[in-house]
Amino acid sequence: MNKPRSQYLTLAVAMAGALALSACGKNEEPAPPPVAAPASAPAPTPVTPPPAPVPVAVSSVDLGSAVGPDQKVTAATTTFAPKDTIYAAVSTTGMAPSAVLNAKFTYQDGQTVNESSQTIAPNGAAVTAFHISKPDGWPTGNYKVEISLDGTSVASKDFSVQ
Repeated sequence: MNKPRSQYLTLAVAMAGALALSACGKNEEPAPPPVAAPASAPAPTPVTPPPAPVPVAVSSVDLGSAVGPDQKVTAATTTFAPKDTIYAAVSTTGMAPSAVLNAKFTYQDGQTVNESSQTIAPNGAAVTAFHISKPDGWPTGNYKVEISLDGTSVASKDFSVQ
């Protein structure tokens, strides 16, 4: 059983080749992709507090003989005919759950012609209309309307009937 060395060598080379070929067919799992660092969270959006409520204020008083659907005077005037309906459109700004507007119409020496009030709940700019009428006609002369907000006089407007 004396085999020549060359046979052992041939056998060793054949086994090494078979081993190498069997290793080539091996299914290897691909390496997992590298894990990326977590994306940084976006900076939180700052919370802006709601604007502070602006108190109700009267910004203007317009007089005229007619108002539109928006309660605004359609043609401003301070001179009226005796049988005109006289409107006072009170523009307000600001916000309030409740406020009271009062309009007091007076004649010449302060004699009260009419006084009325309206409760409003404005949420920004608003217009509130007051009016007086007299089917048999207003006496000619000078008049005034005084506007109060929550009991405090805030505006007045003079007008005349001719």
